[in-house]
Amino acid sequence: MTVFALRRAATADPPVRNLIDVHLRDMHGLSPEGSVHALGADALDVASVELWAAWDGAVLAGVGALAALDADRGELKSMRVADEYRGRGVGRMILRHLIERARQRGMTSLWLETGSAPAFAPARGLYFSEGFVLCEPFGGYSPDPHSVFLTRRV
Repeated sequence: MTVFALRRAATADPPVRNLIDVHLRDMHGLSPEGSVHALGADALDVASVELWAAWDGAVLAGVGALAALDADRGELKSMRVADEYRGRGVGRMILRHLIERARQRGMTSLWLETGSAPAFAPARGLYFSEGFVLCEPFGGYSPDPHSVFLTRRV
């Protein structure tokens, strides 16, 4: 079994930026324009966001981000596993790490938005298996048939 190294990521790192760009492009292909809430590299490169990457040696396996909504609440953003690493536990590893980071930062709850289309079923399954439950739109989100909103206690 591959042991992945998880470390803070920078959007200036070409493999990281490329995976974020691929993610954004795919999200625009799966959801209507007004329903895409994925962040581009520049939006992830701010002080309120921690971006993490899983590496298989020098090869990027996946990324995920924890954004502070306020002192008590965090939002998961830009969860993406490279196609060749899907089904190998990378997404779960990143998710569990982000949950732990939220706990370390004193957050009491995590929130996320993901798609409602069948292509998002594996992501929803992962979130449900890690204790997330359905919730109403939060923060600046509005009800959207193309979105599913989830939360969990930390």
